[in-house]
Amino acid sequence: MTIISPSLLACNFMQLELEIKELEEVQNIWLHLDIMDGHFVPNLTFGHEIIKGIAHTTKQKLDAHFMVTNPEFYIDTLKDLSLHNFTFHCEVTHAPLELIKKAKKYFPSVGISLKPATPIEAIDEEVWNTVDLVLIMSVEPGFGGQKFMHHSLEKVKQLAHFREQKGLSFSIQMDGGINLETAPMALEAGADNLVAGSAVFKSPRDQWSKRIEELRSSGVS
Repeated sequence: MTIISPSLLACNFMQLELEIKELEEVQNIWLHLDIMDGHFVPNLTFGHEIIKGIAHTTKQKLDAHFMVTNPEFYIDTLKDLSLHNFTFHCEVTHAPLELIKKAKKYFPSVGISLKPATPIEAIDEEVWNTVDLVLIMSVEPGFGGQKFMHHSLEKVKQLAHFREQKGLSFSIQMDGGINLETAPMALEAGADNLVAGSAVFKSPRDQWSKRIEELRSSGVS
């Protein structure tokens, strides 16, 4: 089953709790949190109190994408929250395996993310054997609403081939510019978890559930 991960970055922050509750009964979704620090990317988003509030508001799985220079700090400070997935960027550490092993003590799923210019060869094979999810960015991290970078599909294809060849089981998530036009391309390339912000939250609220299912089924021929 393809997972759709609606990105709360595209929510109306003045109605965040209400909009989260709107998705409470939707099946097979993760709620995606783009956590930015103003250093690794030039933007600030969810602080600790907001993350805690969201965790206490919903029963949906929370998918935290840390666009930060110090992910280990967030492992320590958020370890008692019910985050389902903890994804950090490979570009911020020389010891990704150590971070993965530490995060796995507290979170059911741990992911590693690559910026558009970072090749998958930048990650050692031992990491592929350990990680639960790989997030391929199809836009530059930092802001929502950007256009999809089509060349990122080649990286997904390469990663999917590697996963099959090695008999690995990590999920491939794609984030950035995902909509009804680009979702089929991402799914065909091998992604099985799609982060979608504007494609969900910029549609009428009573259409959110329908839009999620349209994204999920878009790769079915």
